[in-house]
Order: sequence, then C-alpha cells, then structure tokens
Amino acid sequence: MSGAPHIDDKPRAWQRMLSGRRLDLLAPSPDDIAIEDIAHGLARVARWNGQTRGDHAFSVAEHAVVVEQITCALNPEWEMRWQLAALLHDAPEYVIGDLISPFKAAIGFDYKSIENRLLGAIHERFGLPRELPAEITAAIKQADRIAAYYEATLLAGFSKAEADRYFGIPAVPPDLAALLSRLEPSPVAVAQQAFLERFAVLSGP
Repeated sequence: MSGAPHIDDKPRAWQRMLSGRRLDLLAPSPDDIAIEDIAHGLARVARWNGQTRGDHAFSVAEHAVVVEQITCALNPEWEMRWQLAALLHDAPEYVIGDLISPFKAAIGFDYKSIENRLLGAIHERFGLPRELPAEITAAIKQADRIAAYYEATLLAGFSKAEADRYFGIPAVPPDLAALLSRLEPSPVAVAQQAFLERFAVLSGP
C-alpha cells in the first residue's frame, strides 16, 4: 500500500540510551558506552528478581559496590584497575537485566556469549583488558559469591543452610563480615550516586 510507513522486519538488536547513544547488543562498540547510562540502568535493575525485603529493591548498582568493597578488603595489593573491573563485573546488566542463575542455565551459551561481548566492550571503553587475567576473574567471582551469600540470607529469605549449599560458607575478616551484615536496599538515586562516586575514585588519574 503506497504511503504506508515502512516497518523494518529485521529484529531490532540495539537499545537507545538516555544519553542519546544507541548500543548494538550483538556488536557493541566501546564508543556507545557511557558510565552515566550504566549507573542509571544498574540502579534500576533489581537483584533476586526483586524478591528482597525492604521498601526498595536491592539493585545491581548496590551489589557492584559491595563486590568491589569485598575485593578491595581481600586483595589490598590490587591495582585500582582491578578494583574498577570488580565494580563493573555486572555492568552488562544495564542493558540485558539481571537474570537469576537458574534462568541463565536454562538459556545456555548464547546468553553468556552476548553478556561477554558486552563486558568486553565495557572493559575496552574504560581502559581495561577485554579479557581479565584468570586470577583476577576468579577473585571477583569469589567476592561475588560472598556478596550473594549475605544478600541471600539478609535480604532474599534464604536459610543459612541454603546459602551454605549454593554460595559456600564465606571466609571473611570480622570487620568485613560486620560491614556486610548491615546490607540494606537504598533508593534508586542513592544507589546510582554511590556507584558513580566509586567509579570516579577508581577511574581517576
């Protein structure tokens, strides 16, 4: 029909960001990544599918700051760039959301490959290697599990026995354990600002 608007029948694989950037999920460019977009998105993505106690969701932005705190406490010799990598470990979720682990397992490799491409582009954008050294990745994953343990037991309704089984019993110094025991969901604006402030420290000159 003449005059009808053209609708592209090719599936859209990009997302428009509030900064004006357009990020292609299948071929992400570092040039289309901005920390403001990441912070905005992560502060609005709920961990545990939102099934947490409190008046606010516990956001991925908050989780990222907690994981970076843990890596810093357990690896005080780290360069700041590895701490930055810890802060950004879940950054792809500003675009693809935070799927719970059982759903990731059901989806399979395709999801992980998209996530890894996004993370590689994010790393490149902020001066990190696209692929981190294996020992750095392992340490960040350890911190991620520790954070998940405390989130699960304090916020997400897991029993200690369940958390022990799925995340392992965390071995952390008493002062870090005391800090983690005070986890509490924050309003979106607070979580977003805390993430940006930590990024500014870790990416500064």
